[in-house]
Amino acid sequence: MRLPITDKFLWDLYNAIDKVERVYSSVSPPRSVRQYVYRDVIRLRKEYERRKNRRSFSQFIHYLQTKGYIKIKALGGTKGLVLTPKGAEKVLRVRRKMLKRKKRKDGRWIMIVFDVPEKKRVLRQILRATLVDMGYEKFQQSVWVCPYDVFEETEKIIREYHLIPFVKLFLIEESTQS
Repeated sequence: MRLPITDKFLWDLYNAIDKVERVYSSVSPPRSVRQYVYRDVIRLRKEYERRKNRRSFSQFIHYLQTKGYIKIKALGGTKGLVLTPKGAEKVLRVRRKMLKRKKRKDGRWIMIVFDVPEKKRVLRQILRATLVDMGYEKFQQSVWVCPYDVFEETEKIIREYHLIPFVKLFLIEESTQS
């Protein structure tokens, strides 16, 4: 799967931060964060400068910052990139898109029917975007179906956003009657 450059950069930044945190927490005595981060930031910068020939790296960083995906913070005398909650959400969506989905072994499909009130429009939009990321297809406006094994993941999203009163989740199978 080919990812947009923004998604790829945020994914790589997330992995670099995760790697730095693991290394930094395991080293004793603790050194400055700059010694660990600087090497990865330089590598990331060179890689993305080569890929982004239309815009400079600083313009790209500014774009991510204005979109609210990252913040620039002072870290031990140098500047560093930090993912914002919006950036972390974007990374999670990228991760969901990148997952290789397996079809259900029993051949059933998952069907979700929802009627989220207009007062909770934002939650309805989040639900739809999440369903697309998980591999659901729209059957009707508020009826979506999916052949993949994402039942538990779907339940988790419904619980996480407190949508239980507005959502019905079904396992369906195709009828073979003639």
